[in-house]
Formats: sequence, C-alpha cells, structure tokens
Amino acid sequence: MKQFSRGQKSKLDDLGCGQSFNVEVDLRIAGASADVSCFGLDSADRLSDDRYMVFYNQLASPGDAVRLTLAGERASFAVNLAALPATISKLVFTAALDGGAIMRALSQGSVTLGGVAQFALAGADFQEEKAVILAELYRKDGLWRFGAVGQGFNGGMSALLAHFGGSEVAAPAPAPAPAPQARVSLSKVTLEKRGDKISLEKSASRGFGRIHVNLNWNRSAAVAPAEKGGFLAKLTGGARASKGLDLDLACMYELTSGSKGVVQALGNSFGDFNSRPYIQLAADDRTGASVDGENLTINGQHFDEIKRALIFAFIYEGAPNWASTDGVVTVNVPDQPPIEVRLDQGASQRMCAIAMIENVGGKLQVTKLVDYIVPEGGKSMHEVMDRKYNFGMKWVAGSKS
Repeated sequence: MKQFSRGQKSKLDDLGCGQSFNVEVDLRIAGASADVSCFGLDSADRLSDDRYMVFYNQLASPGDAVRLTLAGERASFAVNLAALPATISKLVFTAALDGGAIMRALSQGSVTLGGVAQFALAGADFQEEKAVILAELYRKDGLWRFGAVGQGFNGGMSALLAHFGGSEVAAPAPAPAPAPQARVSLSKVTLEKRGDKISLEKSASRGFGRIHVNLNWNRSAAVAPAEKGGFLAKLTGGARASKGLDLDLACMYELTSGSKGVVQALGNSFGDFNSRPYIQLAADDRTGASVDGENLTINGQHFDEIKRALIFAFIYEGAPNWASTDGVVTVNVPDQPPIEVRLDQGASQRMCAIAMIENVGGKLQVTKLVDYIVPEGGKSMHEVMDRKYNFGMKWVAGSKS
C-alpha cells in the first residue's frame, strides 16, 4: 500500500484504483468522537448542491455516488465516480470534533483509499483545530486524482460548511409544506444523561413515517481471553468459541390494545413492519461483521397503535464490558434530527436497556436509559428487565410465552 504524506497527490490511474472504491476514515481521539463528512464541490470549490454533502444526517448522495456507513470510530464512504454528475468536480473528506476536543488529542488516524493508498495523521500534526480537511478526490484535465490534505480549522462543522459556501439551519420543525430546496441540517440530538428525553411532533401528512433504529459499535474492541460462550450458549447450556465482538439489538413492546411481546433474533422473533406489532428487526448478521450494525424499523404510520417500545441490546459474542464497545444507538425519524444514545457508563453485564420510545399524547418521546441488567437468582435477564419496566409477560426456559 502506498503511503502518502501531507500535500502529496497522485492520479487514481497510477494507483490502479478504478472508478468504484471505498474511502475509509479512522480517527482515534480519547474521550471524543469525530463527525466525518464528504463535501461534493463544483468547479469553484463551492457546495452548490446540498444533496452532495454526505454526513450522519444525510448518508447518501443522489444515485449513491457517495454513501456513508458509520461504525464506531470508523467511517466508510463507498464512492462511485461514474455516478457523479459533471457539476461535481471534487470530493472533500472532513472531520469535526464534538465538545471541547481538539485535533492535537488525536492518538491515531488514517485515510485509506481503496486499499491501495493511505494517509496517516497524528496529533502532532495539529494545534487547537476542531475540524480538518483530511483528503480530497478531484478532477483535473479529465482525470481523477487523490490528494492528502490535513488542513485544520479552529471552528467545527459550521466552519467547514461556511468554508465551502454552505448554509446551516437549526433542527427542523414540522411544517405544512416542505421548502422548495431544504438546506443541510447539521443538528443532531445527543441524550447525555440517564433520564434525558426528547419529544417529537408528528407530521400532519404522514405521521412519523419509517422510524429507523440503528445499533453500531467498534468491532475492533478487545475480546476477553476467558470469553467462551455467547449469550445463546448461556441460555441453552452449550459452549462455543468466541469469534469477536457481536451485539444484538432487540425491542420489548406494548401496544395500545394491551398486546405485548419481544422483537429479537433469538427465537427468530423478527416482528413485522406492515402488521402488528409494526416493529421489525432486520435479518441478523450472526458474524457481527456488518458495518451497518443492527437495524430495527418502526412503522410510524401506525404509531397510534404503539404504547411503548423498550430498545435493548445484549452481547452475543466477545466484549468483556460495554465501555469497550463504543456502542451507540441512533433513532432516525423522517424530517427530524437524529437522536443519539451512547452506551457509556460501562458495565460487565451482558444486557442493556438502552432507550424507551413512548407514545405520549400522540408525541414520540425518546428517553435515555442505558440501564445494565443485573441477573437475579434463576431469572433470565429478559425476565429481570421485564419486571423492572413493568411489562408483565410470562417467561419460561429463556423464551417468552
């Protein structure tokens, strides 16, 4: 793999990269996270079309020319240069830090292009910057080229957006009719402490739409040497070798009709999006290798029939504690800022009640729980969590009845 230094450039043809490849960004900053983005710029280096800014609140550009996948400290941009319009002359990859963190705190960082080239970054390369242009792909004389940049800004994401001529808006509020061209919203809501909550109003035209719940984590987290059995093995009494970190997303629900149940991979109880319970878990990736993490959808058009949904997760394989997972759950509701719940307050229990989604007078309320379930006597962790949150289901031999 060719190693690039700051300011170095090369034609993609010389690197043998082709038109479709991944740009991987990996930034390790203790106690902070980075929001990684890609700006699609015109020939004047301006963000003239907001649809070509790809970041956590807009994961793909038109035609999937650029698509972002987030996984813990790593971000992967799937790039298809052939799908870009002629009006896009440059793709700029950036990072902005949350809170009071600065780029000098970077312990390790890299941008990897299609597995053929890499640009390494270190904290010593920076001072007080809170944002940085990492690298760029640009068209010159009809050929695409790669450049290692490493240019910092004292401002955060807003400074980057302003640098490229974009405009930032606050978290969007529901409106009777959408604006002709929506501007980029950089807002996201992070529920910081247990008990923090946010309420969302539904759209008059389509309710809450398709509500997407994603669980993602750092798959490179260390695995405890003594870890021998996964969660399923503990239930069935079997034993299996640990193959790495794998978390399972699940949901315990209660409908307004009084019906209750669990949506989870265990027992193949994947639910249903179009009929009751109007909650569905995506097919489980038992390898834990999917960069998309675990995904669950809630049919917001039928939200009036849902009383509450307890989002929880358990460690199926690996991970000695939750702190090592860097886990995060993101609740995405159409036309609303994404709601983020981080699995902090690390503990050694295998199950965590993460967030409660409730129907409160027709509003969608999300409350941060991050409550690690402690086993009690001969009860399963499902049953302990059920009793703690007053669902009142009957449990036998590790499965719901």
